[in-house]
Amino acid sequence: MLDRKAIIGKLAEALRPLAYVYAFWEGGAAAFDRSDRWSDIDLYVDVEDNRTRDVLPVIEAALEALSRIELKYMPPVPAPGNYVHLVYRLEGTGRCLLIDLAVIKHSNPDKFLEPEIHGQARFIFNKGGAIKCPPADRAKIAADMEVALGQTRLRFDLLSCFVEKEIARGNYIEALDIYKRLILGSLVEALRAKHDPLRYNFGPRYLRYHLPLEVVARLQDLYFVKDPKDLEEKYARAEAWFRSTLSDLK
Repeated sequence: MLDRKAIIGKLAEALRPLAYVYAFWEGGAAAFDRSDRWSDIDLYVDVEDNRTRDVLPVIEAALEALSRIELKYMPPVPAPGNYVHLVYRLEGTGRCLLIDLAVIKHSNPDKFLEPEIHGQARFIFNKGGAIKCPPADRAKIAADMEVALGQTRLRFDLLSCFVEKEIARGNYIEALDIYKRLILGSLVEALRAKHDPLRYNFGPRYLRYHLPLEVVARLQDLYFVKDPKDLEEKYARAEAWFRSTLSDLK
C-alpha cells in the first residue's frame, strides 16, 4: 500500500524541476510532530502568480503515476483567490490518507507558515530560501479577534433565544442544531480567545491540543446531548460559561 513518504517523494520529483515552482512543504499534523495512521497529508506548493492552474496537471500526472485518482474535491476558497485548494484520494491508500493540497501564489503573504500558529513546516524543497516562516502578527490578530468577538457577542445576544423557542415548540432537531452551531460555536470562539488567542478562529478543530484538558472535557460534556431535557440543561450551562468567559476576557 502507498504511504505518505512515497506520495510526497513522487510529487517532489515532479515539482522540483519546474522553474515557476519555488517551494514545496508539508504542514498540518506533521508540522507538530503528531502524525498518526489516521492523518492526511497537508501539502503546500508556492508558484508564480499566473501559474497556479498550470501546475495542477503536473501534480495529477505524478499522482496518477502512483495510483488512480479515486476522488478529487475542490473546496471553495475565500476571496481574493490567492491559492487553489484540492483534496485527492488515491486508489489503494485507505480512506484517511487524503492529499490535502494548496497551490499558493508567490505574492500571497499568507502562506500558513507562522510557527506559533501552524507549527514548523517541513520543507521538501525551498529554492534559494525563497519562502520564509514569519512570526505571527500578534497586533493584527488581537485587533481582528476583538472585532470578531464583538460580532459573536451581538449574534449570541440576538439569537440565543432561538434554542429556547424551538425547545418550547417541540422542534428538537432545530433546537439542537442552533445549540451546536450558535451556542457552542460562540463558546468555543470565546474559549480560544482566552486560552489560544492566536487561533481564536480555528473553531472546534484541534481543541484537544490547544486548550487545557479540563476545558476540553467540560466542552465535550456539553457537546454530547442525550435528550430534550439534557439539551435544555446544557444550553443553560453553555450560555453561562460563554458570558463568564467574555467577562474574563475584559
